Amino acid sequence: MKIVVVGGTGLIGSKLVTMLGEHGHEAVAAAPNTGVNTLTGEGLAEVLAGAQVVIDVSNSPSFERAAVLRFFETSTGNLLAAEAAAGVGHHVALSIVGTERMPDNGYFAAKIAQERLIEKSEIPFSLVHATQFFEFTRSIADEATVDGKVHLAPVPFQPIAGDDVAQAVGRTAVGAPLNGRVEIAGPERFRMDEFFRQALAAWDDPREVVTDPHARYFGSELSELSLVPIDDATLGTIRYEDWPGRNVTGK
Repeated sequence: MKIVVVGGTGLIGSKLVTMLGEHGHEAVAAAPNTGVNTLTGEGLAEVLAGAQVVIDVSNSPSFERAAVLRFFETSTGNLLAAEAAAGVGHHVALSIVGTERMPDNGYFAAKIAQERLIEKSEIPFSLVHATQFFEFTRSIADEATVDGKVHLAPVPFQPIAGDDVAQAVGRTAVGAPLNGRVEIAGPERFRMDEFFRQALAAWDDPREVVTDPHARYFGSELSELSLVPIDDATLGTIRYEDWPGRNVTGK
């Protein structure tokens, strides 16, 4: 199949392009640096010609509330319109576990808006909701740092490796449209503050991790089940302690 990966030069997109190509599909990376801009529509008609499936793993360059909402509404609207014109039969989008449980979070609210556009479209679709990626561990710690200390809530946390995310999204893309969602998560569940305490120790990072029930996660206070699947989820196979990036020190 011809499968267009929007955001195909990013963390998950580049993995998808490689994996799908290894399985015999024509996987095409669509991103501004390949001449495709979903915000303006530039290059969309050309790249979607003959495509059976589109996978959207693109991300907003800004996380400011209005900007991220504008990005996902505009890019998704343009993409769906171009897919309809090209006769694409399956739209797959990567989203986040727990979006509906933190509507006060600007990024999560934008992802909800994106999903609603997809669900209202006439194009068959599949939504893959993932937990936080191992690769974002350091940026989460940095965001949670206040006065040199990392403030984190003692809530369940079940991160997943980017390779496992790409595998799950790829499998979903070559299957029949779900017209619904699947949730994916890492194979192990931790307490968030304890996970980061161990992660920082592995980096030889001297910052103290402070257990704070009211600590904010990218601006939102977390409840017990904000970040983990509530129902059955497909679990990845890579454990954090086996992930090659876990001991990488420095920025």
